[in-house]
Amino acid sequence: MTTQPKKKHSAALGFIFITLFIDVLGLGIIIPVMPKLLETLGNVDVSTATQYNGYLTFTYASMQFIFSPVLGNLSDRYGRRPILLSSLLGFGIDYLFMAFAPTIGWLFVGRAIAGFTGASNSTATAYIADVSTGKNRAANFGLVGAASGLGFILGIGMGAYLGDINVKLPFMAAAGFALLNALYGYFVLPESLQPRNRRRFEWKKSNPISSLRSLGRYPALKGLIGAFSLVYIAQKSVEYVMSFYLIEKFNWTLRSIGALGIFIGVVLVAIQGGLIRLTIPKFGQEKNITAGLLFYALGLTLIAFASQGWMMYVYMIPYCLGGISGPALQGLITGTVSPKEQGELQGSLTSLTSMAVIIGPLLMSSIFHLFTHRNSSTYFPGAPYILGAVLMLISAFLAIRSFKKVKEAANAVSPVGINDQVR
Repeated sequence: MTTQPKKKHSAALGFIFITLFIDVLGLGIIIPVMPKLLETLGNVDVSTATQYNGYLTFTYASMQFIFSPVLGNLSDRYGRRPILLSSLLGFGIDYLFMAFAPTIGWLFVGRAIAGFTGASNSTATAYIADVSTGKNRAANFGLVGAASGLGFILGIGMGAYLGDINVKLPFMAAAGFALLNALYGYFVLPESLQPRNRRRFEWKKSNPISSLRSLGRYPALKGLIGAFSLVYIAQKSVEYVMSFYLIEKFNWTLRSIGALGIFIGVVLVAIQGGLIRLTIPKFGQEKNITAGLLFYALGLTLIAFASQGWMMYVYMIPYCLGGISGPALQGLITGTVSPKEQGELQGSLTSLTSMAVIIGPLLMSSIFHLFTHRNSSTYFPGAPYILGAVLMLISAFLAIRSFKKVKEAANAVSPVGINDQVR
């Protein structure tokens, strides 16, 4: 009698894994291919292409910022299933736009659609929270990290190798994956949100400003949410600047960048899909958060001062080890909120990450340009990574200060088994 629900939850978590994987797959595809795509469509040089890339990122993140709380609140009202399936259809449409865009202008349409459907991340993480308990909550959030790692592997690989054949092939493949996953989910994905845990949809809670203000209802989370935001901003130095850094400093080819991306993905899957299931039960969430943020800072500092290309493979290992902090951080945050508010919380957190995607790439790209342009008084391509390391250290400080308050708040929500969840 008890095996059937477990099988349903297992199949559902597998589907969520694939959904998040496809989300990151799109990001991975774009990283190596976007410069070539922009140069081809716009007939522009690399410098101008970089500017367009910043504007496209701004469009994507702005749409995600606006619509994440809407989808999060809709999922609290109507359930997770219909929102996830609708978003996957949108993913497929976005990739088709990217594949067949005749001009750069059409890329903005595709990125706008991607920003709207990318807000499905808040629903997917709320789904994980629905089917998780105190003991396995952080481990299940490790699925997010593992999905990110695997999506990064195939996305970077597809972007580099298929893009070398035809710049539009990777987007066509991603569109096929998204549409097939929507079809698969229609048949296998059960609803995770019980009717008793649903609440009325309210527009005042569904605009991004109100969504961010709603985080003020959880004063114990203030420090962790601050840490969460700074981590996402710092990570943009790797996600959006790395290709330009490798070309500028080491004159790497598209395939060389793709090979490093595959290596990063393999390491991330091993850490967040496997290692974290050992470290969280053994050491607890607090120690994982602290150690992970310090690993991030170390890795970013080493990357900044890399003098030879092969060093990037070595220095990416401590950076990827920083990934043990993410699931623990998110597990700690969600453990302080009731089931009825998980969708709203995840929508608010996704709005924060969208702001990080608005701020982070523009900030890191500007720092990179400042220290690499022809008239720069100080040439230092690694400057964005030093800034990222500083932000990680600040995040660690904020998180450590918050642990006691979060433990008290989590006890108030779920006193049973709290020692398994927060320690």
